[in-house]
Amino acid sequence: MPTSSPVVVVTGANGLVGAAVCRALVERSARVRAVVRRAGSAPALDGVTEHVGDFAHQGFARTVTRGADAVVTTVHPMGSPRDVQHRVAVEGTPVLARAARDAGVARLVHVSTAGVYDRSAGVGDVAEDGALLPEGSGDYPDTKNATDAALARVGGLTTVLVRPPAVVGAGDTSVWNTLRPQAVRDGERRANPAQTWPWVHVEDLAAFIADVATGAVATADDPERGPVAGSTTPVVVAGEPATWRDYLGTVTDALGVAAEWTDEPVWTGQLRADRARGWGWVPRVGLARAMDELRRGLTKPA
Repeated sequence: MPTSSPVVVVTGANGLVGAAVCRALVERSARVRAVVRRAGSAPALDGVTEHVGDFAHQGFARTVTRGADAVVTTVHPMGSPRDVQHRVAVEGTPVLARAARDAGVARLVHVSTAGVYDRSAGVGDVAEDGALLPEGSGDYPDTKNATDAALARVGGLTTVLVRPPAVVGAGDTSVWNTLRPQAVRDGERRANPAQTWPWVHVEDLAAFIADVATGAVATADDPERGPVAGSTTPVVVAGEPATWRDYLGTVTDALGVAAEWTDEPVWTGQLRADRARGWGWVPRVGLARAMDELRRGLTKPA
């Protein structure tokens, strides 16, 4: 891949993760083709060009990937009906992947989720080879797993499945800094304080994705050292250990409400990010800073 001014396509460029990836790519001197559905919603940054359209449409997918060096896919309509999640992610994302392959794109970086892994009570630490949840575990994990499998069937690409846990970071659409706290305010406050709460800050996630997409992380024969060329490589990206006491405790304290602590059996293992670190990733945002950002966002004047 080129080392200067690579061209990278980013879908969902107006979302929390997509916008952060655009910023990280620009910082690495990449030229970004920001794919959005609504005109004027892409990040207004030098080096970013907005492309309005549906990436699942073959004609648009071919146009936007022509001459690109990498593609980053961030779109999954979480919370939508199952048929919508299936149509957009399971059926739509491979359309873009095939267009990228046919255009000679070097890498596809897909934002998957650590939510595809079984993290039941009694399961120990989880890494890339952890057991996946079986079909029927829920609309979100089912369609995420199906999307990953569909992308793995698109041959001729170096594909990286990035699997983050809870993605924290300020933003109106942020699940963990905005939407989940709203649910807590409305009464959803039950959790076992000892349950593991794996997380990653959006800035660190975006930095990793940008490094992979721009080729700063070289391909390797061993997936512990880099993406395997011409194959599909999953990689877990997670920050330092934390529990629900850390997260829910911070939210309830900031909102001035009481958490409802329980003692049911829960997962207390860790999400291992050894592979990501082996690729050179070093997260910069620690738990204390992430929780302080969360707290400040919840207590700032309206």
